[in-house]
Amino acid sequence: MDVVERMLAAQVSFDDLQVDPATSHLAQAGGKRLRPLLVLLAAQLGPRPQDPAVYDAAVVVELTHLASLYHDDVMDEAPMRRGVPSAQAKFGNSVAILAGDVLFSRASILMAGLGPRAVRLHARTFERLCQGQLHETIGVRQGQSPKGHYIRVLQDKTGSLIAASAMYGVLYSGGSEELANVLAAYGERVGVAFQIADDVIDIRSDGATTGKTPGTDLREGVDTMPVLLLREQREAGTIDAAGEEILRELDHADLNSDAALGEVVDRLRRHPVLEQTERMALAWVADAENHLVRVPPSAIRDALVDFARMAVNRAS
Repeated sequence: MDVVERMLAAQVSFDDLQVDPATSHLAQAGGKRLRPLLVLLAAQLGPRPQDPAVYDAAVVVELTHLASLYHDDVMDEAPMRRGVPSAQAKFGNSVAILAGDVLFSRASILMAGLGPRAVRLHARTFERLCQGQLHETIGVRQGQSPKGHYIRVLQDKTGSLIAASAMYGVLYSGGSEELANVLAAYGERVGVAFQIADDVIDIRSDGATTGKTPGTDLREGVDTMPVLLLREQREAGTIDAAGEEILRELDHADLNSDAALGEVVDRLRRHPVLEQTERMALAWVADAENHLVRVPPSAIRDALVDFARMAVNRAS
């Protein structure tokens, strides 16, 4: 990871005093670096875990993730990211969008060095990531399950890049195609679990802990999993009075008011639906672990299990 950090710092810098502050902003703010970590971990399953291509792939997935955060924060008008002002809050929407585009370009240049197939694989990943954002933005089509729609958004918007991280680690360390596909299936499920757990964190934690404003998605009219479960309970006639009150506030209160948003977040924190959401995340983790039965028993497989469980444990 030290090597990856040095490479990442070089990729977000352009020796340009006007550009560098924007393109390096989020990388310098830190982050969990889960995607490059998964690349390096999965690479231990191949015969060449130290291959330079592995490190290039690790930097590519983090650059892609960082670039997507620049764009997400513009769309969400999020004031904070990773405990610092978001790029759009600090530099404005236009600069944030263009800085994200530059980072996407850097990722593409690195991937091109790994050959045509690598470019094609990453382009498909990027396509899914963008489709996930589009589906989230457009919303649920008539007759579609809102929860099913949301899961698809998570699979594309979050799961696709984590799946690619696991796949790249195997492929660029010389592992088999079959094993790479197994790890991709595992990674996609970890990504969904991670995001469902993030929905819990967004409600349960405060902004100082997460570096993000609690309830941002609710303010933007995006129903995260706890709210979708409440709406499903209302549809089934099993919702309790507290859950009905939460939905009433979400549907009618002005959530641009910090006080109104805080009230909804507080009510959700006290409602059993948060525990139900955690159990759903655990089910996705269990599904991810089931795919690892096709990986030979080893310390690396144990570490992959731990990696998956970390996605949910951080929400506890």
